[in-house]
Amino acid sequence: MKTKTNLYLFLFAAIFFASCEKNCHECHYDFNDTEVELGEKCDDDLEEIEKNGYTVDGVTYEVHCHDH
Repeated sequence: MKTKTNLYLFLFAAIFFASCEKNCHECHYDFNDTEVELGEKCDDDLEEIEKNGYTVDGVTYEVHCHDH
Protein backbone atom coordinates (compact mmCIF):
# COMPACT_ATOMS: atom_id res chain seq x y z
CA MET A 1 0.00 0.00 0.00
CA LYS A 2 2.82 2.41 0.86
CA THR A 3 4.48 1.75 -2.50
CA LYS A 4 1.26 2.60 -4.33
CA THR A 5 0.93 5.87 -2.38
CA ASN A 6 4.54 6.81 -3.15
CA LEU A 7 3.96 6.07 -6.82
CA TYR A 8 0.94 8.38 -6.90
CA LEU A 9 2.88 11.14 -5.13
CA PHE A 10 5.75 10.77 -7.59
CA LEU A 11 3.42 10.93 -10.60
CA PHE A 12 1.64 13.99 -9.19
CA ALA A 13 4.96 15.75 -8.55
CA ALA A 14 6.26 14.92 -12.03
CA ILE A 15 3.13 16.29 -13.71
CA PHE A 16 3.08 19.37 -11.49
CA PHE A 17 6.71 20.32 -12.14
CA ALA A 18 6.45 19.60 -15.86
CA SER A 19 3.51 22.01 -16.14
CA CYS A 20 5.46 24.74 -14.32
CA GLU A 21 8.42 24.65 -16.72
CA LYS A 22 9.63 28.09 -17.77
CA ASN A 23 10.17 29.21 -21.33
CA CYS A 24 13.73 30.60 -21.22
CA HIS A 25 16.24 31.66 -23.89
CA GLU A 26 19.71 33.22 -24.00
CA CYS A 27 19.54 36.75 -25.43
CA HIS A 28 21.94 39.28 -26.96
CA TYR A 29 22.02 42.39 -29.11
CA ASP A 30 24.56 43.42 -31.75
CA PHE A 31 26.81 46.46 -31.20
CA ASN A 32 29.75 47.34 -33.49
CA ASP A 33 29.82 43.83 -35.01
CA THR A 34 29.93 42.29 -31.52
CA GLU A 35 27.28 40.32 -29.64
CA VAL A 36 26.52 41.83 -26.25
CA GLU A 37 25.15 39.08 -24.00
CA LEU A 38 22.08 39.89 -21.92
CA GLY A 39 21.84 36.50 -20.24
CA GLU A 40 18.84 34.24 -19.89
CA LYS A 41 15.36 35.77 -20.14
CA CYS A 42 12.18 33.86 -19.27
CA ASP A 43 8.44 34.09 -19.89
CA ASP A 44 7.17 37.71 -19.62
CA ASP A 45 10.69 39.20 -19.56
CA LEU A 46 11.55 37.23 -22.71
CA GLU A 47 8.41 38.38 -24.51
CA GLU A 48 8.95 42.01 -23.51
CA ILE A 49 12.63 42.22 -24.52
CA GLU A 50 11.95 40.59 -27.89
CA LYS A 51 9.07 43.00 -28.53
CA ASN A 52 10.60 46.26 -27.22
CA GLY A 53 14.35 45.71 -27.58
CA TYR A 54 17.05 46.77 -25.12
CA THR A 55 17.88 50.45 -24.53
CA VAL A 56 21.40 51.69 -23.72
CA ASP A 57 22.15 55.43 -23.47
CA GLY A 58 18.93 56.31 -25.30
CA VAL A 59 19.54 53.88 -28.18
CA THR A 60 17.23 50.87 -28.50
CA TYR A 61 18.78 47.73 -29.95
CA GLU A 62 16.96 44.78 -31.49
CA VAL A 63 17.37 41.73 -29.25
CA HIS A 64 17.97 38.20 -30.54
CA CYS A 65 17.08 35.26 -28.31
CA HIS A 66 17.68 31.55 -28.89
CA ASP A 67 17.39 28.24 -27.08
CA HIS A 68 20.35 27.29 -24.97
